[in-house]
Amino acid sequence: MKDASAGPDDSVSLRRLVVFWVIAAGGCAIDLLTKHWVFGWRGMPRAQNEWWIWEPFVGIETAVNTGALFGLGSGLGPIFAVLSMAAALGILVWLFYYGGARDRWLTMALACVVAGIAGNLYDRMGLWWQPHMPVEWGSAVRDWILLRYRGYTWPNFNIADSLLVSGAAMLLWHSITQQHSLNSADDTEPVAL
Repeated sequence: MKDASAGPDDSVSLRRLVVFWVIAAGGCAIDLLTKHWVFGWRGMPRAQNEWWIWEPFVGIETAVNTGALFGLGSGLGPIFAVLSMAAALGILVWLFYYGGARDRWLTMALACVVAGIAGNLYDRMGLWWQPHMPVEWGSAVRDWILLRYRGYTWPNFNIADSLLVSGAAMLLWHSITQQHSLNSADDTEPVAL
């Protein structure tokens, strides 16, 4: 039984904390560096700005997303910024106060999510925006990865988006495998979550 005077995070190791911050800070840094580099190289969004890695499937094209997923919620950047901060805070509390970081896979998945949140939050807070740019870009996210197949172009995205999706996929996998291992531990009684 756990000592009631001990804090909820006693069993979270320093190593797990380091793993989390290396992934979260490293992922965010890679996202911000690639945005800076690509936008410096290709410039602001404009027509015919594609540069193909594998023509016509994978390329680079600068774009600015004033909304969220697939451009939904255009103009609500400040609201998305507040929601992002709340989500990141919730993740940190869950991992390091309530002990979620005891699970290595969960720690890595949520580190990817936090890296993605931080990378896009930097943009949503307007920290990249310059006064000569359109005002609506002040809370927009810079995107640059271009995918196209047979005339269909996937909405441009960035490394932060990739980290968010990877983290979400890892959480889904964790949920499926944890539920399976819980159910297979005792076949006589169902496990309530």
